[in-house]
Amino acid sequence: MTLQLGDIVPDFTQASTEGPIHFHDWAQGSWVVLFSHPKDYTPVCTTELGTVAKLKPEFDKRNVKVIGLSVDGLENHGGWAADIEETQGARLNFPLIADTDRSVSNLYGMIHPNASDTLTVRSVFIIDPNKKLRLSLTYPASTGRNFDEILRVIDSLQLTDGHKVATPANWTQGGDVIIVPSVSNEAAKELFPAGWDEQKPYLRVVPQPA
Repeated sequence: MTLQLGDIVPDFTQASTEGPIHFHDWAQGSWVVLFSHPKDYTPVCTTELGTVAKLKPEFDKRNVKVIGLSVDGLENHGGWAADIEETQGARLNFPLIADTDRSVSNLYGMIHPNASDTLTVRSVFIIDPNKKLRLSLTYPASTGRNFDEILRVIDSLQLTDGHKVATPANWTQGGDVIIVPSVSNEAAKELFPAGWDEQKPYLRVVPQPA
C-alpha cells in the first residue's frame, strides 16, 4: 500500500525489544517517529540508533515516542544493542521492532524492490496523536538521517497546528514565521495585534507566537 499524508496509519502487533507492540495502543495520545533499518549490524544504522538514544530527552519533551524497526529477530537485536552502546556511548532506550515476517515493512511500504526485494529502505514516518501521517522520508542506504531535522519538523508541525502560521525555509525554533494566506488582514489583526512585515500581500512575516 502507499501511505499518503493525512492518512490514518495502519495498526499492527509485532514483537519488539520491549515486548509485544500493539501500535495504536502504544502510540495513544503521543506523536510518534517510526524509522526503519535494512537489517541489524549495519554501520550507518548503528550510528543512527545511538544518535536517537542520545536525543530521547528532546523527543520526550515534545511528547514524541520513537520506535525503530529492523527485519532481523530479537536475538540479533540484543547483540546489536550491545554494539550500539559500546560504539556510540548510548544504551538503546526505545523499542526496536523485530519484523522478521516483513508484515510491518509491507504494510508501510518500506520495501522498495528496485533497492532490495527483501530489506527495508531507511524510512521515517512522523505520526500525530490522531494517528495521522504528517511526514514521510526515504533515505538511501549510504546516507545517515539527520535527526536534528526531524526534531525541527516536529517543532514546526506542533507550532503550526496551534497557530495559523507556516514556517519558512530553514526555520528553527524562535525564528520568524509566515501568516497563512487563508487568514485575512482583518483576522490577522486579532491574532497578531503587534502587526507584521507585509513583504507581499501573500507573504506576511511575523515573530513566532509564544
